[in-house]
Amino acid sequence: MNIILCGMMGVGKTSVGIRIAELTGKRWYDTDVVITDRHGKIADLFEYYGEAHFRALETDVVRELSEKDGLVISTGGGLVLKSENNEMLKRNGKIFFLRASLDTLLTRVYADDNRPLLKKGRTEKTLEELLSARTPVYEHVADFIVDTNGKSVDEVAKEIVALAERE
Repeated sequence: MNIILCGMMGVGKTSVGIRIAELTGKRWYDTDVVITDRHGKIADLFEYYGEAHFRALETDVVRELSEKDGLVISTGGGLVLKSENNEMLKRNGKIFFLRASLDTLLTRVYADDNRPLLKKGRTEKTLEELLSARTPVYEHVADFIVDTNGKSVDEVAKEIVALAERE
């Protein structure tokens, strides 16, 4: 069984995914890292080819990773918005929605200038709109919801491992 992490940018999917892999001995993949390694910077992909092209690359990576077993997969923030991706991921895994408040997310993303959807200079408003639109989708596709506000990476990772072991 794969452990799949979804949620908004800045929620900690990468850090938590790495820690889960350390705790369980599973291999960790970040869909954004796989795309970057193969195709270049995500910001450049958005700028030169558009979001639709990037989303198609995400689906290709999901197709590949969902065929494997025993992985921890950190997904890009918009990956689960495409139902085809969720269907593939759920065949061999459980999806964990890492949830955080807008204030928590803002604190985390302000330090990161590699967020193509936040390039418009309206970080707070844009993030608030994305959170509002995406949260119902995250909640719908998730097998488990894990709140991350006020928790360390280690606490969140251990909570997810405990939930996954019950399955």
